Amino acid sequence: MNNDIAISVRNLSKAYNIAHNAEKHTMLSEAIMQTLRHPLRRQEKETFWALKDINFDIKKGDVVGIIGRNGAGKSTLLKVLSRITEPTTGEIRLYGRVGSLLEVGTGFHPELTGRENIYLNGAILGMRRREIDRHFDEIVDFAGVEKFLDTPVKRYSSGMYVRLAFAVAAHLNPEILIVDEVLSVGDAEFQKKCLGKMGEVAKAGRTVLLVSHNMAAVRQLCKYSILIVNGSIEAYDNSFDVVNTYFNTHINNTNGKLVWNDIDIAPESDVLKLISIEIKDLNGNISNQRPIDEQTLIELKYLYYEDVNNARIVIEIISFDGTIIFQTGPEDIHVNDFIIKKGIYKSTCLIPANFLNTGDYYLNVVAHIPNKRFILNGNIRMKFNILQSIDIGGYGKRPGWIRPILNWNVKQIQE
Repeated sequence: MNNDIAISVRNLSKAYNIAHNAEKHTMLSEAIMQTLRHPLRRQEKETFWALKDINFDIKKGDVVGIIGRNGAGKSTLLKVLSRITEPTTGEIRLYGRVGSLLEVGTGFHPELTGRENIYLNGAILGMRRREIDRHFDEIVDFAGVEKFLDTPVKRYSSGMYVRLAFAVAAHLNPEILIVDEVLSVGDAEFQKKCLGKMGEVAKAGRTVLLVSHNMAAVRQLCKYSILIVNGSIEAYDNSFDVVNTYFNTHINNTNGKLVWNDIDIAPESDVLKLISIEIKDLNGNISNQRPIDEQTLIELKYLYYEDVNNARIVIEIISFDGTIIFQTGPEDIHVNDFIIKKGIYKSTCLIPANFLNTGDYYLNVVAHIPNKRFILNGNIRMKFNILQSIDIGGYGKRPGWIRPILNWNVKQIQE
C-alpha cells in the first residue's frame, strides 16, 4: 500500500432497482385487492446504474472537487465513500477517520440537544471525550448557536442545523473530510467561513472532498477535480482544466432559450419553479450570440407556489473560468421587507451595450431568502457570447471582463 494514499477506489459501481407500476392506486384497499386478484403478477423493474466502474486514488492532504450536472452521481459517490450506502460492485479503501456532511443533520439525533450531538458525533468519529472537550468551544463559536446549545436540534432552523453540523465535522479533526453542497443552506457569510475552514483543514494535511456547483470556489480551494458524467468519471486532473472541460462540453449551449415544457422536470424547490430563461435583443429575437454594441435582454419566467417573505431571484453572469462577474435581481430595488405573492412571474433585465467584453460567458439563476437559505441554487448555466461589432473598428479585445465606453473630456492645456 502506498502510504501517501488517503482514498483508493477500484471498479466501483452502484445500481438501484426502479419499480414501474402498470396501475397506480390512490387507496391502500385498491392495492390490496389488486394483489389478491393477481398474486403472480410481477412488478416491472428497471436497473439504474448511478455509478459505473469508478476508479481513482486521492493522496493524503489533497483537496479534490467533484463536479458535474445534477443527477450525474456526485452525491451517490459521497454516500458510498461515507459508508452510508453499500456499493453494488467494487472496492473502497479509506486510510483514516472520515467526517462527512452530506445533508442537513447527517449524524444528528433530533431529540438530542446541540451539546449532546457534538459529543455523539465525536464518539462516532472514534474520539475520546477529552478530545471533544478540547474542541468544544471552537465548535460552538464557529456555529454561533451558543444560546441554543441545550435545545433539541429538532427545533433548530435549517441554517442553525447546518452550521452546527459543519462545525462538528470540520473541527473534530477527521483525516478525511467529505462535504456535499449542503452548505448552500447557509447564508453567504457562513459559506465564506466554511470555505475558509476547509482551506485550513487542507493546510493541516488532511484530505478534503467537496461537491460544489460554485466553480470559482472549486478552482480556488481544490488543487484537483473529478468530473462525473452519467455515473462515470470523464476527467480527473487539475481543477482549472477540469472546470474548463465541464463548461465547454456540458453547460447548456442553447440558442439562447431554455424552456421546461414538462413542469415535472423543471428546476425547482419547495416554493419556486423555473419555467423559462431567454436571452434576446430588444425586438424579441432570441439568440445567445450578442453584439457588444447592442443591449441584451434577459427574461425569466417562474412560479411561486406560496407567499414568501423577502425571497430574491437573481441572475449571475459568470466568466469562462468560473468567476462571478456580477449578480443582479429585480428585488435589488427593495430596501425594506416585502412579500411575494404566489403565482407566475416574468422578470426582465437589460444589460447595457458596451458593458461586457467580447468572449464567452455563462448565465446562472439563483434564488434565496437572505440569511436563511437558498431556494434554488445553481447548475442552470446557459452559455452565451459577446461578439465584436464591425462598426467599432480598431476598438478590439481588451483585458478584463467588462469594457464600458465612458465619457472622457480631453483638451489641450499647453502648446
